[in-house]
Amino acid sequence: MTINHLRDSFDLSFYFVIGTENLNGKDFRQVVRQAIDGGITFLQVRSKILEAKELMNLGRIAAQEIKVAGKDNTIALVIDDRVDIAQALRIEGVKIDGVHLGQNDIPPEAARKILGENAIIGLSARSRDLFDYIKNFKSGIVDYFGAGPLHKTDTKPNCGLVNGIVVERNFDEIKALKAICPLPLVIGGGVKYEDLDALKTTGVDGFFVVSAIASANDPLSAAKTLAQKWFSKS
Repeated sequence: MTINHLRDSFDLSFYFVIGTENLNGKDFRQVVRQAIDGGITFLQVRSKILEAKELMNLGRIAAQEIKVAGKDNTIALVIDDRVDIAQALRIEGVKIDGVHLGQNDIPPEAARKILGENAIIGLSARSRDLFDYIKNFKSGIVDYFGAGPLHKTDTKPNCGLVNGIVVERNFDEIKALKAICPLPLVIGGGVKYEDLDALKTTGVDGFFVVSAIASANDPLSAAKTLAQKWFSKS
């Protein structure tokens, strides 16, 4: 059976990052299902604390829920950092579309060689010298950039940390960043409902959230509210 990976057609509009750390005791499968039903367009499985087998199981569950929802040809699924886990799941036949890498992870060139030409590879743009880094980045290996934080966030307290200070990105900086970015750009880090109108005006390709859905008392309602705001014409 041929698996249709989404490197040529992924949608960053509403990007949800989920692990076990921000669920406040809620069931991982259920939250994934609610996020899908709520309108997410891209899903990343991320955990800094789980063993490999546990993280692999989360990848399987996420892929199952996307498939059950009939969204396996529209919602891309990536694993954070762990190229080995993404590849192991792909060998099993699990539809993992790729990986999202940080600056201290395996180089994107190596990830591309391991995962092949149909894999999505996302890269978090460094906070220090962010503009020059993106402007001079050689395209062809990486498929999109993630940048932030828009606000300081407890989910990733080191995100945007420069010389001990979290450097937040304002909307004017994001607009300028998008203007020079050669790849699709998704912005996150403490993004809230109230940010979405201004964020849309910057021209970015989407926003990503973690706790806004994962930590919500009602993840389905939270996802629906964010989706309605982002996709509204106003």
